[in-house]
Amino acid sequence: MRGPGLWCEGVRSDSQLDMLSVMTSSDTTLHPYLCIIGAGSGGLSVAAAAAQLGVDTVLIERGRMGGDCLNYGCVPSKSLIAAAHAAHAARHAERFGVAAGAPNADFPRVRDHVQGVIADIAPHDSQERFEGLGATVLRESAAFTGRDQVQAGPIRIRAKRFVIATGSSPIVPPVPGLDEVPYFTNETIFDNDVRPEHLLILGGGPIGCELAQAHRRLGCDVTVVERARLLHRDDPDLAQVVARRFEQEGITVIEGAAVTSAARAEGGIRLTVEDADGNREVTGTHLLVAAGRRANVGDLNLDAAGIRCHRRGIQVDDGLRTSNRRVYAIGDVIGRLQFTHIAGYHAGIVVRRALFRLPARVNEAAAPWVTYTDPEIAQVGLNEPAARERFGDRVRVVKMPVGGNDRFRAERETEGLIKVIVHRGRVVGASMVGAHAGELIQPWCLMATHRMKIGQMTSAILPYPTRGEISKQVAGSYFTPALFGPRTRKIVGLLTRLG
Repeated sequence: MRGPGLWCEGVRSDSQLDMLSVMTSSDTTLHPYLCIIGAGSGGLSVAAAAAQLGVDTVLIERGRMGGDCLNYGCVPSKSLIAAAHAAHAARHAERFGVAAGAPNADFPRVRDHVQGVIADIAPHDSQERFEGLGATVLRESAAFTGRDQVQAGPIRIRAKRFVIATGSSPIVPPVPGLDEVPYFTNETIFDNDVRPEHLLILGGGPIGCELAQAHRRLGCDVTVVERARLLHRDDPDLAQVVARRFEQEGITVIEGAAVTSAARAEGGIRLTVEDADGNREVTGTHLLVAAGRRANVGDLNLDAAGIRCHRRGIQVDDGLRTSNRRVYAIGDVIGRLQFTHIAGYHAGIVVRRALFRLPARVNEAAAPWVTYTDPEIAQVGLNEPAARERFGDRVRVVKMPVGGNDRFRAERETEGLIKVIVHRGRVVGASMVGAHAGELIQPWCLMATHRMKIGQMTSAILPYPTRGEISKQVAGSYFTPALFGPRTRKIVGLLTRLG
């Protein structure tokens, strides 16, 4: 989420003060080189780079600086997960011979912890910082009024280049009665300071699963309702490991089910759920809707700028340029992989193209993602089902359970496995489920990005005992059949007989 650039104090230049002094006019027009709409991770990264390069830059944001990741997504969710991890560690300390007792989660203090982490990071994304870098920041809604013109409150901006980085918002499905009951989304749940006695979660994707486990570990009963299967975008073998952990921890999961209605019930909320066995009712005290996300394009008046959209978001070419040659779009708003690090990657492409005129192109073939359940699921490049669909019998999958690694054993975290996908000796993907999988997938990101040969991993010397050794171990297993096969045995036998 953090954009590039050095920290500097929010001191406005004389030219900025002069500009601000005329912005109260009802007919003010700015003529920057670059106008960025949206101050989330992607927009901030472009703005920081452009401003520090001396490019006249206007940054428009109608909501909170830092966007979804800082305020409603990555930062608060991982902060809540950290609190839940502390409670879980205390609850299960006995397995190490440590008596800690049952934890008591104080939800107001947990909320304060989450908001405190946001506050610690917020200065890096603040209006003051970006004005200090040299950008003009407008806290307004923005809409196109022409192919090269945007209106932001009383200010008109005519720029040579535009970047749309407006992100996405949670989808609220058209469930009858849902608009008549109180519910959380990821934009509201992190302000909650009351422990839900029984949290119902509509959606079993990454957001729903991360928050389900966090709330369960903080002392809530939790029921997840998912239309498909839990974590249906992930490799089924890996998702099954998380599903087993959910069952062990007492999280109720209803898969292959549709919510057909919602209503208030005594003491909470009642959902009517339809699955293969028919209809049933599920009752809880609170409800979280985590049913996917939608690109934020509704208020931009894209038609006025000649910018085409498809069902998932703004249409772009492989250089992230829209149907209007002046305008780029990045991050969630284009409806591809909706991750903070992908928005940052897109920002780098736009900086190279719009400011340096370099022929940069998007290549997301080795894009990684992580679901921060416990155990974590991490993926880069192709997973096994996708690789077999593309390469058929020409793909080889090597896998290894993490329980064979001594560090995982020492820390009693032996549930999980790693898979490496190899085509013609080169790494095209890797998948892992296990403790700290998001950290352990990183060397495979390098391997998959550069289509490196799997043998290059085996030549590394890694410290013992570390979890990271699992990468060298699984890479070595790729060569085991040939290394210890009949042909090699014959060669070694011949050499030993020669003295």
